[in-house]
Amino acid sequence: MALKLVIVAAVLLAGAVAVTSCPPTDREALLTFRSALREPYLGIFNSWTGYDCCHGWYGVSCDPLTRRVADISLRGESEDPIFEKAGRTGYMTGTISPAICNLRRLSSIIIADWKGISGEIPICITSLPFLRILDLIGNKLSGPIPAGIGRLQRLTVLNVADNLISGTIPASLTRMSSLMHLDLRNNRISGELPPDFGKLGMLSRALLSGNQISGTIPSSISNIYRLSDLDLSLNRLSGQIPASLGKMAVLATLNLDGNLISGQIPGAILGSSVSILNLSRNSLDGKIPDVFGPRSYFTSLDLSYNKLKGPIPISMVGASYIGHLDLSHNHLCGKIPAGSPFDHLDPPSFVFNDCLCGKPLKTCQ
Repeated sequence: MALKLVIVAAVLLAGAVAVTSCPPTDREALLTFRSALREPYLGIFNSWTGYDCCHGWYGVSCDPLTRRVADISLRGESEDPIFEKAGRTGYMTGTISPAICNLRRLSSIIIADWKGISGEIPICITSLPFLRILDLIGNKLSGPIPAGIGRLQRLTVLNVADNLISGTIPASLTRMSSLMHLDLRNNRISGELPPDFGKLGMLSRALLSGNQISGTIPSSISNIYRLSDLDLSLNRLSGQIPASLGKMAVLATLNLDGNLISGQIPGAILGSSVSILNLSRNSLDGKIPDVFGPRSYFTSLDLSYNKLKGPIPISMVGASYIGHLDLSHNHLCGKIPAGSPFDHLDPPSFVFNDCLCGKPLKTCQ
């Protein structure tokens, strides 16, 4: 009788473990994912032992109801005690195994700032129907963004910055109706911006600097009414700045520096909600629009290294605030206006123009 009770208890205990631990398929997928990576300094995978991957496995969390793996969060730069104890940031090599796609209930994948993870983004990631965050910043990932990325209809964050990603921006990306944060900075992405980029109606930040993107700036961007931060700097964009960008209600930061943009500066942009505007190192010509007034508020306004001519607009004195101003390396001429913001600026803000004079430069003759 006692033996039967022991057997029954063992069976019940095994059943309880099976119910409360993660499914064997999820555990197997995690172990296969781990086997493709090498992390020699911190030992973050040392905790990946035992049957229950929902308990005590570093960087893994599960849905409390289904016990399916919901989140993988592995950051190579963190304030976690494991980093403080080692006194260093993380370094990991290897590749992201397609086995990660067997975790069908994943909501977030964060494999960030490990510096040495290479290979391509697994194409099968586009088949994860519940994925909301894909953050792979700061590795050595190469190859293209998967063409089917637009299938991730719930994705709110796509961050593959600081990698070696190449190819073009997939046309399907503009179908990601939930996307709020897009960060493709510092890669090798080429080709043009999709003309229907403006379909990303929920987007608040679009950071695409430091690539090889060419063509013109799509005017459809002005349809993204939530967009507050647009960074297209250090690319190969040409053509003119769409005047419609000046009609965007919440756009606060616009960085277009380091491109091949030509034409005149749209006056609407200087009178808009933009407070950080960098148009330097392009081929902009014509005069600086004389449209400044009490609503003009710039923490930074950089128009340097262009082909601007004519005088500095006197209306700049009427601006509510201009913190940093750089008009150097143009063809400006005439007297620098007196008053704010010019009374707190130094010569480097005005040097290498045709014939500017007045404080802080030489006295006008």
